[in-house]
This record gives sequence, structure tokens and C-alpha cells, in this order.
Amino acid sequence: MSEAPSNEFDAVRIGLVSISDRASAGVYQDQGLPALREWLTRALRNPVQWVERLIPDEQDGISATLRALVDDEACDLVLTTGGTGPAPRDVTPEATLAVAHKEMPGFGEQMRQISLRFVPTAILSRQVAVIRGKSLIINLPGQPKAIAETLEGLPAATPPAPGIFAAVPYCIDLIGGPYIETDPAVCKAFRPKSAIRAAKG
Repeated sequence: MSEAPSNEFDAVRIGLVSISDRASAGVYQDQGLPALREWLTRALRNPVQWVERLIPDEQDGISATLRALVDDEACDLVLTTGGTGPAPRDVTPEATLAVAHKEMPGFGEQMRQISLRFVPTAILSRQVAVIRGKSLIINLPGQPKAIAETLEGLPAATPPAPGIFAAVPYCIDLIGGPYIETDPAVCKAFRPKSAIRAAKG
């Protein structure tokens, strides 16, 4: 959680969902939730309320979890990790699209562009992003290193590759959510000048 005073920045509710048959069954320790929380804690200046779920690769269960996080828990942002490949049990994209009011294809396109810098199998990834109500839901990769790379981008690469999180705060502005502020040293959020809020005095 950010150390900034709670009255300086808007509070944000973030849902984190790790989707794994084996981790949810206790076969091995989940790495997705800690990786998501660690990166967001570094990147965000807002006080955050976390709502976390560790669930198996079951399409109906994933959809139900996403609906609950948005409709019941009032999360402003929901990030999932795992279950986005071509294997029979990889059903996260289908479950996410099933709860969508709008699709946001640019997020998945950019995540694949970043991952292609490292492995040709990035084209097998099927991550999607959608809007449900006033919440943005994004599927992320399953590996902690890939999670950070896709969120943060590759600023030192030639040419640099923008991360997807730079566009998240303005997207949430546009759908009526809280004003999210980031640490520019980790990820500089982009907004048009007309959308930038003056610092609170």
C-alpha cells in the first residue's frame, strides 16, 4: 500500500485474480498474486484496497469471480494472471469476454508486442482487456517477470516499448473511476494535458 496520506490521493480498489489449477489446489505456492501486488505497490501513489482471489481454471468460476469483484466488491481495476494460452484448460480470455460490456483490444496487442521481444511463442498468448461497468479488467501473463515487463514496458530497449499500465489511469478516468497517480520512476501515466488534475494543496 502507498505510504502517501489517504487524503492526498484517491483511494483505489484493485482486484487481483491468480488462475491456476495447481496453485489453487496447493500443489505449489502461487506466485501471481505476490508479483501483481509487488509491482503495483511500487507503481501507485494512491492508497490501495486489495481484493485477492486464487481460483482454478474453470470458465464459469472465473467469470463469476470477475463479476463479483466488479459488481459486489466495487473494484476499479481487476488484473488476472494465468490461463491465457492455447491449452484446453486455458479459458481466462473466454471467461473475461463473457462478462464484458466493451472490449479494449489495444492492451492485449501491446502485451504481445512486448513479449515478442523475448520469445516467439508470445503469439500464442490470448490476453484480453475489457470494461465492465466502471471497472477495467485486464488479463496478464502468468510469469512474474512477464507481468512486470508488460505493465512497465521496456524503456531502455531500442526502440523503447511502452508498457500497458501507462494507459490504465486515463482509461479509468474515462469510465468514471478514481484518479490514479503513478510513480514516474516506475511507470509514467499518460494523460492529455486537459485531463491532468492539479496537485491538491
